[in-house]
Amino acid sequence: MSNWAWLQEPHLQHLLAALADARVAGGAVRNALLGAPVHEVDVATSLSPDEVMRRAAAAGFSVHPTGLEHGTVTVAREGAAFEVTTLRHDVETDGRRAKVAFTDDWEADARRRDFTMNALYCSASGEVFDPVCGMDDVLGRRVRFVGEPAARIAEDYLRILRFFRFFAQYGEGAPDAEGLAACAALKAGLQQLSAERVRQELMKLLVAPRAVAAVEAMASAGVLGAVLPRADVAVFTRMAAIDAREGFAPDAVLRLAALAPQMDVKQALRLSNAQAQQLDGLAGASGLSPAMADAELRRMRYALGDSYAHAVRLSWARADEASWAQAYALADKPVPVFALKGADLLALGYKPGPDVGRVLRLLEEAWIASDFSASKEVLLQKGAEWLN
Repeated sequence: MSNWAWLQEPHLQHLLAALADARVAGGAVRNALLGAPVHEVDVATSLSPDEVMRRAAAAGFSVHPTGLEHGTVTVAREGAAFEVTTLRHDVETDGRRAKVAFTDDWEADARRRDFTMNALYCSASGEVFDPVCGMDDVLGRRVRFVGEPAARIAEDYLRILRFFRFFAQYGEGAPDAEGLAACAALKAGLQQLSAERVRQELMKLLVAPRAVAAVEAMASAGVLGAVLPRADVAVFTRMAAIDAREGFAPDAVLRLAALAPQMDVKQALRLSNAQAQQLDGLAGASGLSPAMADAELRRMRYALGDSYAHAVRLSWARADEASWAQAYALADKPVPVFALKGADLLALGYKPGPDVGRVLRLLEEAWIASDFSASKEVLLQKGAEWLN
């Protein structure tokens, strides 16, 4: 695999040489074997964190001890950054976090990982080290737990969601039967997880290439109901089909709104402020209908502003009708701008105070009722008549 361009990156080669026995670990090797983009490169080594920091600094890297408890050091040089983690094995787990001990045993490090496709390593020359037979699973696009699935899940219950997320991203065919059965049997453990960890996995899963197949598998295993009670798989499935048909980019918040319409996901999943604001903007979707006349749709476009496109897509998923395409086309047109300001009314002779805001709202309503055609001059004349 020496022809992998990402592996020949000079800073990475310099780091691997400085750490002597280091290998690239996990996702970069998996993605490279699949021909998928490699965005992040993690490095594993038998060297202790202190020795990693010493050698990296001597090689001209800046050193940041970002996770010493788990043996992780971040090193950077001229804009290139890498996480370097000392080989480890679990000493104690509680379903959420693990206490680890460092080791020089590469197979022990591989056995503590979640899936076989994530337990691959490669040297600076591209030689792949495969201690748990993960390469066949990568090439066959099979998501399988390392060793006994129930044991891996009991170490961290987030691995239940990761099983479905990796299946959605990389899997083909049906989910691994043994892994699926273990996820179903241990789903109660999901209640131990923080809302933030659940949200991070779900949001990645919902926009993955096989999200529908993964969500359906989660539902049949009882896992979906454990994290999103009363989920509406049918609406989610229609949204994914419309996205594919119309060429829409999958949107995690929008798909979450389709999947969990009866749930306060903002609180349950601790959405970020930006995600919560996007979700709030979808509230206007309930007022949309494919039977609306063009003038009504233009009013909705004005009322919803930047949320209009997503509101149409959500409504479209609830009732997949061809006329939604015409409604969606309005999203590409600029939102009309109401031309009047409070200063315009003051110039007419209005006194500062609540009346200015009230009259502005009335004039805006008149402008909307005119299908946004009333000019500023016409509105000012109406305002002057009301003053007299």
